[in-house]
Amino acid sequence: MTGKSDLDIQAFLAQDEQKDLLRLLTAGSVDDGKSTLIGRLLFDSKRIYEDQLAALETDSKRVGHAGENIDYALLLDGLKAEREQGITIDVAYRYFNTNKRKFIIADTPGHEQYTRNMVTGASTANLAIILIDATKGVITQTRRHTFLVNLLGIQHVVLAVNKMDLVDYKQEVFEKIRADYEDFVAQLDIPDVEYIPMSALNGDNVVDESEHMPWYQGKCMLDFLETVHISSDRNFEDFRFPVQYVQRPDRDFRGFSGKVASGIVKRGDEVMALPSRKQSKVKEIITYDGELEKAFPPQSVTLTLEDEIDISRGEMLVHTDNQPRLERHFEAMVVWMDEEPMDPSAQLIIKHNTNKTKVRFDQLRYQIDVNTLEKKEINVLALNEIGRMVMTTMKPLLFDPYKKNHHTGAFVLIDPISHNTVAVGMIIDKVNADELPSRITEMDREKMNRGESLITTEEREKRYGQKGHTIWITGLHGSGKRELAYSLEKRLFDEGKTVVVFDGITIRAGLSHELDFTSSDRAEHLRRVAHVCRMLNEQGIITICSFISPKAETRRQVQEIVGEERFHVIYMDASLEYCKNQKPELYQKADSGELEVLPGYTTIYEKPENVQMVCSPETLEGNLNMVMEYFGKVKVL
Repeated sequence: MTGKSDLDIQAFLAQDEQKDLLRLLTAGSVDDGKSTLIGRLLFDSKRIYEDQLAALETDSKRVGHAGENIDYALLLDGLKAEREQGITIDVAYRYFNTNKRKFIIADTPGHEQYTRNMVTGASTANLAIILIDATKGVITQTRRHTFLVNLLGIQHVVLAVNKMDLVDYKQEVFEKIRADYEDFVAQLDIPDVEYIPMSALNGDNVVDESEHMPWYQGKCMLDFLETVHISSDRNFEDFRFPVQYVQRPDRDFRGFSGKVASGIVKRGDEVMALPSRKQSKVKEIITYDGELEKAFPPQSVTLTLEDEIDISRGEMLVHTDNQPRLERHFEAMVVWMDEEPMDPSAQLIIKHNTNKTKVRFDQLRYQIDVNTLEKKEINVLALNEIGRMVMTTMKPLLFDPYKKNHHTGAFVLIDPISHNTVAVGMIIDKVNADELPSRITEMDREKMNRGESLITTEEREKRYGQKGHTIWITGLHGSGKRELAYSLEKRLFDEGKTVVVFDGITIRAGLSHELDFTSSDRAEHLRRVAHVCRMLNEQGIITICSFISPKAETRRQVQEIVGEERFHVIYMDASLEYCKNQKPELYQKADSGELEVLPGYTTIYEKPENVQMVCSPETLEGNLNMVMEYFGKVKVL
């Protein structure tokens, strides 16, 4: 039998489950009191446990910065460096709830060098509290944080004018700061700004109204946070459902799982799968707890359709009369988050919703100085810098402008080698192909007229992780040239290198099909091979050539064509007896007179001198290791 206390607990839990969630961040300059404000909110609203309170009192005496009083900032500043310096370095998250609402608070750093940390904390926030020291007023950091908040599309801002106790709670100080901030924020697009004078250290207007500021008639901080209206911030108009996973437990069920990014979907709605544009109707909306009549953000559901449509991860379901952009070219605001500066020629991976593809930078239009809002023309972004870019993806993205839809307008950029997140971005809108900046300069045109590539050798080396060189393997018929060439190709390919093999069979079947085996035709045959190797080497590709090339003069001419600095000769030092055993039919034809020209047997083979490597055919694995070690020394790889 269920007792009254059990019913009360169940009712409480049910009520608690219905509370909405407010995600907020605090931002401000060093020592403006961000951590103190949050600590005071937790303390005065009685949301910390007794053991936490005891530890707070002990830590305040040991490492606090509030004299004999409790240092509420220690509830947030958990890192050793933060406590030693009295600053916030990393983003600290705290969860608490009141009778009216649940909260997740991100305490973000104030230093400019931690801009990326602030962007991380702000990425999911509904509201921002920007603190100002009443003794300093609106300063550079205030403008910077406000700009970042605006950039990230946060629609609600509380300007908390802190430390009013240090200016004797004077109204004129507060009004001056308010007027200065209103002048600045008028340049931006923040629809809701609230102004609250307070003292976080003393608790004035934090949880309880202040007796020291009777001239202020507005709400205290907690009261405002509990009542600010955020439900209308979500986009309920544009239905976007990026497919994260296709459920196929048996042949009779096919469901598409994911999170509703925006909009509302109802059972029976006509939907379109993008990019295929195939249409159907929603048959079921399934969750772990059962079926729903409708779903809205941020619910995670599985949708089934009335028709069999081939849909994969990364594709999107939308309403037929309301579709996102499907474009490869777009403009975006990008926040660079990597220690290494941006490489304009690099190809990165863009992760957008459940989709990934390659992306390139077409143009960095300008960099914004987050302290002054000035626009600067530069070529690269460094850590914590923000710029407006034109970008192109390998395959089209399904997106909306970030201001219209945060979920389908945001992306991250990933380094394909280190897999680090190097930047985050907010899409402004599409860019038509005819509006794309010209990537061809006058200098580029001059290069093309001379038949020169627009891609530098350094860029190719960085892309391929290798240098374009030619390995020329010479030796008698049956000496093991071809086996070494193709084995080396496989070894390099397995290590991710780009490599091509040429030998007499492949070249004489095509490029040199009209040539015979006279001395002059052999020279022409190898001259053609040399020019092909040079072109491939200039494009960063390693070429491996297996040719007898019996004359030293011909090999010298090949070296001149390819380039001495990237031409490497391997001599397969095999005895005539070994070669005969490997290819007895060939040498028997020479003995019978069927084959007149067989270098090193019926005609002269000039053994090469000053070669880079001499290999024995009996030790293939040893030869491969020797070549790879040599590549390392000459920095081919």
